[in-house]
Amino acid sequence: MIRIWVLSFFTCFGGVLFAQQNMQAVEFNQKLKSDKTAVILDVRSPGEYAEGHLDKALNIDVNATDFLARTSKLDKQKTYYVYCLAGVRSDRAAESLRKRGYKAISLNGGIKAWSSAGYPVVKTGNK
Repeated sequence: MIRIWVLSFFTCFGGVLFAQQNMQAVEFNQKLKSDKTAVILDVRSPGEYAEGHLDKALNIDVNATDFLARTSKLDKQKTYYVYCLAGVRSDRAAESLRKRGYKAISLNGGIKAWSSAGYPVVKTGNK
């Protein structure tokens, strides 16, 4: 009986945590505007970043060999709003950050969802 209760509790609690760690574009945008510690983190390749990114986004490629080294220099007092193209890489990157003590929130659907919601992207050209 206790095992069932404990399992139920963590299943429900885990769902709440997941909901707080991943956001739809509208909520993501609202949080970016209101969170004084917000840092936008684009985890795509530099080429993808150049084709269009969120304004003021920091680019650290989650697939780069130096991802862990570069992110280990980030301030743990800040909140990282992480995105990629469709959400798969940003989920992986945000999870990596959270495991190391950072507060990280992933954009569901990535920059595709952001653009579909009508929010702007900045293009810097190919590098």
